[in-house]
Amino acid sequence: MRLQSTSSESAFLGGVIEGKPVDFSHGDVDAFLPAPGALDAFLEGYRRGGSQAYTEYLGDAAVRDIVADRLGAFTGAPPSAAEDLIVTPGTQGALFLAMGATVTSGTKVAVVEPDYFANRKLVRFFDGVLVPVELDYLGSTGRAGLNLDQLEAAFRDGAQVLVLSNPNNPTGVIYSEAEIDAIARLADKFGATVIVDQLYSRLLYEGHAYTHLRARSAARENLITIMGPSKTESLSGFRLGVAFGASAIVERMAKLQAIVSLRAAGYSQAVLNIWLAEPDGWMRDRIRQHQAIRNDLVGILSGVDGLALRTPEAGSYLFPRLPELTISSIDFVRALRQQAGVTVTPGVEFGPRSFESIRFNYSQNHEAAVAAVERTAALIDRYRVQRVARRA
Repeated sequence: MRLQSTSSESAFLGGVIEGKPVDFSHGDVDAFLPAPGALDAFLEGYRRGGSQAYTEYLGDAAVRDIVADRLGAFTGAPPSAAEDLIVTPGTQGALFLAMGATVTSGTKVAVVEPDYFANRKLVRFFDGVLVPVELDYLGSTGRAGLNLDQLEAAFRDGAQVLVLSNPNNPTGVIYSEAEIDAIARLADKFGATVIVDQLYSRLLYEGHAYTHLRARSAARENLITIMGPSKTESLSGFRLGVAFGASAIVERMAKLQAIVSLRAAGYSQAVLNIWLAEPDGWMRDRIRQHQAIRNDLVGILSGVDGLALRTPEAGSYLFPRLPELTISSIDFVRALRQQAGVTVTPGVEFGPRSFESIRFNYSQNHEAAVAAVERTAALIDRYRVQRVARRA
């Protein structure tokens, strides 16, 4: 959906707040270098020549063997490398293929709101029917806040597919074990397919546990899990993703990939040989660095009067709900970019209930991110509706 401004630049208040521009709409791979060994693995694939360039549609068989073993250890439920796993052009490519393999005209799809913006767009692209399910992340503690009654009602009303991200993008919350068990039970009861994007399932902060939906046996038969090294491992430039799960769905995904792109880029596939096998301590350090940025940004935003925020439990996203402003949230996003050099993603991209929210991807240079969020806080204060206290 294109977001239209409702006011002109002349309506903006005050002048420019100087500072280094920061684009929070995506992560900064220059701030967090790619996982070690990625370039060497790519070059090794290049040296293999045609055998690596022209792999099977599912992906290079040797790469899939390695990745399947590691994903089995990570998730607690090993996939078959031969039938249950496909290498794709990025996790976005995996999501497209999974939706294309399960959604046709009129298919009812339960979509969590808020959640990754491409989910809703893909349902519409494939002419499916959106069935929203609320995630009350601000009003919940100890759980993500999925409305399980709405989810069951969606399945009863004929929803054949559920798509969600865990950890949730944009809020950074993790589904509790009880929520995962309920999702698996309901999907099994109604025979629904579940597509779960677990892109940030390695970037978990201290004190938080993660339950893999795949590890719940009731969910495996109609489940597709999507992962990849593009975010936490900063390998987005190689355009790599994997999807694994129900073999019948993976087979359809491979047929669609053969039409759309033939295969994931062959030389890039070799980079997966180093994924999930980084040097000891590397992932721990990456998590520690992101958690330090998260803590500083949450500290700043928590001091903003009227702003609502839940501290992320995983990933690299902050999703604050703005206080009442004198301009629309869309115009505030525009003012933020023009007056403070800060680019964020409007919350409405993640669902119509999130119109008053904005998303930060804080996988950035630490110092620059802190300064940019300080400017954001100052601009919120500039545009906040000032309430005059009533006299007794």
